[in-house]
Amino acid sequence: MQNYWPEFLTVALVHLLAVASPGPDFAVMLRQALSQTRGKALLTALGVGLGILVHVGYSLLGIGFIIQQSIWLFSVLKIIGALYLTWIAIQCLRSRASDIDVKTTPGDLQSSWAALRLGFLTNALNPKATLFFVSLFSVVISPGTPVMVQAGYGLYMAAATALWFAMVAVFFTLPGVRRAFNRFGHWLDRVMGGVLILLAGQLLFSTVSGSEPQSAPIPDMDR
Repeated sequence: MQNYWPEFLTVALVHLLAVASPGPDFAVMLRQALSQTRGKALLTALGVGLGILVHVGYSLLGIGFIIQQSIWLFSVLKIIGALYLTWIAIQCLRSRASDIDVKTTPGDLQSSWAALRLGFLTNALNPKATLFFVSLFSVVISPGTPVMVQAGYGLYMAAATALWFAMVAVFFTLPGVRRAFNRFGHWLDRVMGGVLILLAGQLLFSTVSGSEPQSAPIPDMDR
């Protein structure tokens, strides 16, 4: 097992740099932390981590390679991801001053399932994450690495992602932090909506321009 430590450390470093960068996952987590309870935000963080398992699963099965090589299939995935990001962005852009408040009323809260589902779908439908994991499993991780070891890498990345966004959730649900955002939180929500619209537009533009996924280097997972 010690023979795989250098590879694991490389995977961990690349994943850390990817997950810590701002992107759809972070934007959604920030909104959740400022508009929902800490428990709901933590469930969203868990959902993001579970979304990682989807990418790991098809990468291990080899389906990710097919997605990477098929322009048509990858384009469909990008369109679905862009439409979902657009839907989230619309919710953000419709935010009012009363939507983000330290004293969130029960009527404003999501169900536990909705909070978990939001995090899961945001990550699972992110085509940049697809390309990241396909590249990671085909470039960084050796084909000779046992499947169980590769699965262990995947479980680590899922757990590390959930932990990172759980820390984001805890920090932004601190009373002092939420009070600081309270006066202009709805404007931040709209900015996040604009960012998500831009990300969705970038996905759609890359689809129309016919960019090919097979020649792409390891991308930023969350941008």
